[in-house]
Amino acid sequence: MRGCAAYLALTVVGVMTLPLATAAPREVAERAATLIENNYFDAARAGKISEEIKAASQAGRFDALHDPRDLAATLTARLREFDHHFKVTWSGETAVSGPAPSMSMEAMERRSGYGFRRVEVLPGAIGLVDMRMFADFSFSKPGEPARQAADAALTLVRDADAVILDLRNNGGGSPAMVGYLVSAFTPADAKIYNEFHRRDGHSSERPGEPFARPMLDKPLLVLISGRTGSAAEAFAYTLQAARRATIVGEASAGAANPGGMFPIGEGFNIFISTGTPINAVTGTNWEGGGVKPDVPVLAERALVRAQILALEAVLAQGTSRSASGETQWVLEALRVEESAPRGGPPLTDYAGTYQGAKISLQGSALAFHREQRPPVVLVRLKADTFFVRDEAFRRVLFERDRSGKVSGLQLVRYGGDSLWFRR
Repeated sequence: MRGCAAYLALTVVGVMTLPLATAAPREVAERAATLIENNYFDAARAGKISEEIKAASQAGRFDALHDPRDLAATLTARLREFDHHFKVTWSGETAVSGPAPSMSMEAMERRSGYGFRRVEVLPGAIGLVDMRMFADFSFSKPGEPARQAADAALTLVRDADAVILDLRNNGGGSPAMVGYLVSAFTPADAKIYNEFHRRDGHSSERPGEPFARPMLDKPLLVLISGRTGSAAEAFAYTLQAARRATIVGEASAGAANPGGMFPIGEGFNIFISTGTPINAVTGTNWEGGGVKPDVPVLAERALVRAQILALEAVLAQGTSRSASGETQWVLEALRVEESAPRGGPPLTDYAGTYQGAKISLQGSALAFHREQRPPVVLVRLKADTFFVRDEAFRRVLFERDRSGKVSGLQLVRYGGDSLWFRR
């Protein structure tokens, strides 16, 4: 990707039907084998991989694969036994749609916000950065938009009490972005970065210019899943090895070795790993086994679990003393969200019209309506106390009269106003 070894190259292809005739399968396989022999980072292994593919080809293992898509998929599956980054693609012409549409990496990065899908501050002052790729940039070119996007995201979460980076759907990208984001949470002189070993030399993932104002003591959590690959794994692995972040979720894909796409011809391309990262702390990498989470949890539950861990760390640090009450409120709500629903009086007790408000049943939940505002969902915290989903610093306290009937509700914002609604 633009002058650096990419952990993962992306190709955009359209829907293809009726592929046109292409080169013989044996010819494609043997060209791919030769490219591996000449470019794979480990020359000794490259020779063995090449020999195996050529032997399989000469034995006729690929002869029946006349659809180029089948040939590309079969070669990919065979090669991934040797390295999780190997990938053969085909983007040739089809009889119906013509050449497959393509898009430059620069265009894809720009249209996807340079990988930053979502950046926000969650209740409890938790900064959340949802990244879907690691866009490339050069430290020798000031003002590149990918770096500006990173700076903007880091600035937004800088004043949060804790930070979560969500990489559960991040397939990789550029080592330049990896190193820069790592530097946003670690000392400038930290000896923690991966070093790439290639046939022609070495290079480091250490950024050419570290982030100017690193967040050294802020609780940091990184979410991963089986879809987390390549450069995203590098980020999680480096911070885990440095004991700077807590990794939450499921084991990652296990694709460590960076490289790039090489043309085979006839519309075929192959991704070949031209380097391998060696971590300064562990002396190895995550190829094959992936990054193992410190806190194993199903990927779909990882965000709530990480929020709980983040707030527990904040309270333990005592760094949010002035707002510790609000932090505790949010933490209590998140624990309820994570656990099984709590029992209590029937929800029908609360449904009805109040002065200036209305409570309705929506399935197994309550909805709070006020004037013309969109309704908000209420989740039971305990007995007659509920919190507002997505705004856990707000609570609704139902009161009962002497007969036990609900007589009103109080809407409370921690540290703010309290509103009373008579039934």
